[in-house]
Amino acid sequence: MKHQIEVLKKHKDKLINALLVVAALILLFTPIGFYAKVYVNQFLSGSPDVLKEQKQLVVHNYNWQLLDTQGQTLNLEDYKGRVVVINLWATWCPPCVAEMPSFQKLYDDYADKVDFLFVANDDVSKVTAFIEKKGYTLPIYYGLSEVPDDLASRSIPTTYLIDKQGKMIIKEVGAADWNSSKIRTVLDDLLAE
Repeated sequence: MKHQIEVLKKHKDKLINALLVVAALILLFTPIGFYAKVYVNQFLSGSPDVLKEQKQLVVHNYNWQLLDTQGQTLNLEDYKGRVVVINLWATWCPPCVAEMPSFQKLYDDYADKVDFLFVANDDVSKVTAFIEKKGYTLPIYYGLSEVPDDLASRSIPTTYLIDKQGKMIIKEVGAADWNSSKIRTVLDDLLAE
């Protein structure tokens, strides 16, 4: 009897280990895992913080050619002297996808006051399909020239909030809740300047 209990315990341990391996493989290599990562990022995302005054660098180089979804080119230079939100993202990036709903809500209320540039690091057809599927109205762009050093990032998502004087008020790497009262207050204050 004692031997049978030990055998059952070993089988139970092996079964639990096998289930954990299968769960890990599902999370790592299937769409279920992608959406689980998106959900976790949404759940853990907080509101971004304003940079301390001494860390608020001035963006010196605005020379960045972008292409919009209508095939029109523009230059970031056109946005000097305005409040601008620049988000570097991709559809294959779970933290990027996680923060998009909060961006859409913020954009819905501030599109006529703040310039939003969602610069995709991805295939145009994938971005188009993603935006259409989700029903987003965010302004999507693609880089045509080298990203200025002041805005270069090794990670996505990276989001910058730049004030009218060209100061980087927020630099957030990773998913964040952009539709917070804190961010709305920051934007309202910057627009009032």
